[in-house]
Amino acid sequence: MTKTESLALQDGSRIAVIGAGPAGSMFSYFFLNMAELVGLQADVDMYEPRQFCHRGPSGCNHCGGIVSESLVQRLATEGINLPGNIVQRGIESYTLHMDVCDVEIATPLSEKRIAAIYRGNGPKASSPEAADSFDGYLQELAQDKGATIVRRLVTGISRDGERMSVQCADQTSDNYDLVVVAAGVNSRLLDILESDMPSFRQPDRTKTFICEFHLGEELINKTFGPSMHVFLLDIPRLEFAALIPKGDYVTLCLLGDNIDEELMEQFFRSPEVRNCFPQKMIPPHVCHCYPRINLKPSRPIYGDRLVMIGDSGSTRLFKDGIGASYRTAKAAAKTVIFHGVGADSFKHHYAPLCQRIDHDNLVGKFVFNIAGLVQKARFARRGVLRMTRNEQQQSEGPRRMSGVLWDLFSGSASYTNVFMRTLHPAYFGSLIWNLVASNLRRGIASNDPANEGEGSHARH
Repeated sequence: MTKTESLALQDGSRIAVIGAGPAGSMFSYFFLNMAELVGLQADVDMYEPRQFCHRGPSGCNHCGGIVSESLVQRLATEGINLPGNIVQRGIESYTLHMDVCDVEIATPLSEKRIAAIYRGNGPKASSPEAADSFDGYLQELAQDKGATIVRRLVTGISRDGERMSVQCADQTSDNYDLVVVAAGVNSRLLDILESDMPSFRQPDRTKTFICEFHLGEELINKTFGPSMHVFLLDIPRLEFAALIPKGDYVTLCLLGDNIDEELMEQFFRSPEVRNCFPQKMIPPHVCHCYPRINLKPSRPIYGDRLVMIGDSGSTRLFKDGIGASYRTAKAAAKTVIFHGVGADSFKHHYAPLCQRIDHDNLVGKFVFNIAGLVQKARFARRGVLRMTRNEQQQSEGPRRMSGVLWDLFSGSASYTNVFMRTLHPAYFGSLIWNLVASNLRRGIASNDPANEGEGSHARH
C-alpha cells in the first residue's frame, strides 16, 4: 500500500462497486448525491450478478431481516424512505423464552420498534406479491441517482498502472479509478483476494443457520403476534436464536459458534421452542441456508484506490449489519468526495469509524460471554425473569433490564452503551435483589407473580 496524500477523483472518473447489497447500493447512492452537490461528474458501476426480484435462493441475500426504528428514521433523513411493501411486519415487542418461563418485553418508551424485512424477494415457493426486496429497493435508489448495474460475477481485482482492474467470470475486464468492495463474507471474492494479495486477510467468519416456516398470516397473528421470539437457552455454542414473523412466514435465525446439525437438533427439541408453534409441532421449513457472518474485520480495509465497506470490512458483531453498512458506506463516500481515494485519505477519514465499530465489538464479545453465563445458570435466569417481569408490570419508573435486553436483541444501541448501563448502581442493585428474591424458597413459590407459570414447560 503506497502512502499517497491526495489522489482525487476528476470529472469522468469511473468507480466500480463490487456487490449491490445494502453497503454497495448505499455507497453508490451517497456518492452520487455528494458528487452532484460538489459538481463532480463520475460514473458508478455496481457489479451484482443476482436479481433480488427472484424468490428463493437465487434472490436470497442470507439475512434474518431486522431493521431498527432508529435506523429507519436515520435513513429517512437521507431521503431513503422505506415503502410499506418493504416492511413485512412491525415488531412491537420481544418475547423472551427461558426454561424458567417467558416474559414479553414491550418497546421501550413506546418509540423503539423493529421492522421485519426480506433482503431478497421472499422464501422459496412464496407468491409474487408476498414480499418486496429491501436490497432491491436500495439498488433502484442508486440506479435512479445514475448508477449502472452490471450483471457479472467479479472474480478478481488487481492494479493496472495508476488504475484498478476488475476481472469477471466471463473473461471480461475493465479499469477504474476506485474499487469499492461490498461483496459480503458469503462471496468467494474475499477468498480469491486473500490468495492473490499476500498482504490481505479476509474477515474471521462463522457459520449460522436461517430457515423459513410457512404458517399463513392468520395463524401467525394468533401464535406469534407482532412479537419477535427470542430464546435464552442453555445450549452450548448458541449465542442467539430468534423467530421473526414476516407476512405468511416465520424466519428462524440461529447465531453462534459454527452452527451444526447437533446444535440445531438440540434447539428444536427444546420445549421452549416447540411451545411457540401450533400444537407444539415444528413444521418442515420451505427453504434454509447456512450463511457465514463476520466475527473480525478484514485487514487492511483500504489502499490507494481501494476500500472495503460493510461485511467485507468492518461490521457489528451478530447485530445490525444493515446499520453498519449504512455507516461505513456513508463514511467511505464522504472520504472519497471530500478527501480523495489515496490510502492516507482512507486512513485518516474512514478507518477511525471502522476502529470504533471494532472496539465496540470487543465489548460485545464480553457482553455475550456474560449472557452465556446467564444461559448456563438457572438461578441467574430466574433473577433476569423476575426483574424483567416486574418492570413490565409497572406503569412508571425505569425499565433498566428491559431496555438492556431490547437493545441487546435489536442492536439499537452500541454494545458499549448497553454495557455501561449495566454498571449503573440502580441496575446492579435491582439485579442482585431479584437474584436473591427469585431464588429464596418464598421467592420461587407459585404465589410470587414474578415466577407465575415457572415450570409449565421447564426441563427437569
